[in-house]
Amino acid sequence: MIKSVRLDPELETKLERSARTLNVSQSEFIREAVAGGCDEVLAVSLADRLKAVIGVIESSGGRAADTGAAFRRILSRKRTE
Repeated sequence: MIKSVRLDPELETKLERSARTLNVSQSEFIREAVAGGCDEVLAVSLADRLKAVIGVIESSGGRAADTGAAFRRILSRKRTE
């Protein structure tokens, strides 16, 4: 499948130099970079990616304090219907 991307002049120069340094085509360099980036993103769980923000905010719960119980009640009702 063919995809096209737009590169600014600085990135295009970096791509040319990097591919030349590794003695591969620019297409091969891009394919390897995309594959590596996809593997990196997909290898990490959502919980790991959100680790820096999970549990950061402390709250008394306010209006959301009883949402767990309310959700259980709704599920319970749906099971009996």
